[in-house]
Amino acid sequence: MAFDGITIACITKELHTALAGGRIIKISQPQPDALLLTIRNGGEQRRLYLSASASLPLLYLIPDNMSSPLTAPNFCMLLRKYIQNGRILSISQPGLERIVRIRIEHLNDLGDLCTKVLIIELMGKHSNLIFCEETDTIIDSIKHVSGMVSSVREVLPGRTYFIPQTQEKYDPLTTSEEVFHSVLPTKAVPVFRALYTTFTGLSPLIAQEMCYQAGVDADRPARTLEPHELTGLWNVFHALMRQVQKGIFSPAVIYENGLPKEYACIPLTSFADSPQKSYSSVSELLHAYYAEKNTITHVRQKSADLRRIVQTALERNIKKYDLQLKQIKDTEKKETYKIYGELLNTYGYDLAPGSKTMEAINFYTQEPITVPLDPLLTPSENAKKYFDRYGKLKRTYEALSELTKKVKSEIDHLESIAASLDIALKEADLVQIKEELIESGYIRRKGGTKKAKITSKPFHYQSSDGYDIYVGKNNYQNDALTFHFAEGSDWWFHAKGMPGSHVILKADKDQEIPDRAFEEAGKLAAYYSKARGQQKAEIDYTRKKNVKKPGGGAPGFVVYYTNYSLVIDSDISGIRLVSD
Repeated sequence: MAFDGITIACITKELHTALAGGRIIKISQPQPDALLLTIRNGGEQRRLYLSASASLPLLYLIPDNMSSPLTAPNFCMLLRKYIQNGRILSISQPGLERIVRIRIEHLNDLGDLCTKVLIIELMGKHSNLIFCEETDTIIDSIKHVSGMVSSVREVLPGRTYFIPQTQEKYDPLTTSEEVFHSVLPTKAVPVFRALYTTFTGLSPLIAQEMCYQAGVDADRPARTLEPHELTGLWNVFHALMRQVQKGIFSPAVIYENGLPKEYACIPLTSFADSPQKSYSSVSELLHAYYAEKNTITHVRQKSADLRRIVQTALERNIKKYDLQLKQIKDTEKKETYKIYGELLNTYGYDLAPGSKTMEAINFYTQEPITVPLDPLLTPSENAKKYFDRYGKLKRTYEALSELTKKVKSEIDHLESIAASLDIALKEADLVQIKEELIESGYIRRKGGTKKAKITSKPFHYQSSDGYDIYVGKNNYQNDALTFHFAEGSDWWFHAKGMPGSHVILKADKDQEIPDRAFEEAGKLAAYYSKARGQQKAEIDYTRKKNVKKPGGGAPGFVVYYTNYSLVIDSDISGIRLVSD
């Protein structure tokens, strides 16, 4: 989710507590639209990251230093001139705006004590870092905004800084119950939208949470709210604003199917059934959240070349397979030609010379049949012609039948690799997939390059009843899980008729497994397959001892003849991930 006013209120409280009274000992500009302030306070050194990125504006404490250009940009040099070695007086937020003001005390060239203000606006594409006098006269900004760019406000040296009022919004921290009751019912939009468009600093997520807590349908038009519903919504709204004013926050990340979905600084009761991870610091939350998000994005970028190789090979084989199926279809007449030849050898002796057809009874169906003839050939020559056609088509059919099996096996193998690429969450997961592509001949190993070291391991989940469930991330891991790790009494799961992971539910020989454990293992098999996102997926499961590896089979390919089936959804949000 984007930075909203409540998240910024939580950050402001944390930063004021940690940095007020501290001295700025270093200022750098690691990115064109970002600053890094190193602050020493109470013998402890902290790094404050301020980003005015249009796509991802951020403000939080980071644990590590960041590399910066050798020559500092002009804005960075200006800040060094004025506020390096300055002392932070306060860090505040006006109302619930997405704005933070850092007041800094410093000595000017004459040795007089002066105050400057560094303003951080976290407003999406309008984000900016603005350096001002205490009187709010702009000294400079990291992004200059002229009248040609904005008709609302210029952000240029010498101009007076003010918060642009582009929308008629109320401050939720000071709004009265009377205003709330009078304004909200005038909106023709859904209730949750009416909330975040009427009051400053609320995001759609927080607005929906308020509706959930008040027991109001968030998608209902606001003007249809009954008085008692408005009162209930006001009570939730008012309680949340008092919580924000008192600085009571509970930073947490919400996970869905093992991936971070949302974060918030207040409890999200609407996600009570989803796994959550709490943090004592919102900076720690943001660092972990965006690090995980960046890792996933980075892996997707790193896997692009592998995806392209797999997709190219897959398209080529699918075209080949379709052509072969068409050619096999063309051989369907071979049995007809054989019958024509046999009938001519049997009844052709009394045909008149120059006949164009022969009427006869089919040996096999006892039905009348008409045999086309070449009038220039004798009956025996016509029979030989049909037998030659039959022989050619038979040989073609036999050759194509073997080829189509190989091509179909190759398609299945490539689709399973594509599914593995969708599962990969870390660079280590890609190493094993690349190794499989090399050994399968899709990628040439560079001369002198050794086999890559494999560190990726299968997913380890734990069911609600405490049973261990393991999920292979790729074909090599699937083979290792099924034929080296699992024991004969363990349960093996796989999505029916589609590429997917092998899933192992650990169980003793005589142990009675609860149905819920089977359902959760089935959900994992559905999620880590092409059925991901489907509400109904058919899953085969059997004891591991019934799963066999055919000779010469591709990695991950198995056969089984005794199995049970279940139909399950692919939602794994309630299953605990132990390690990946």
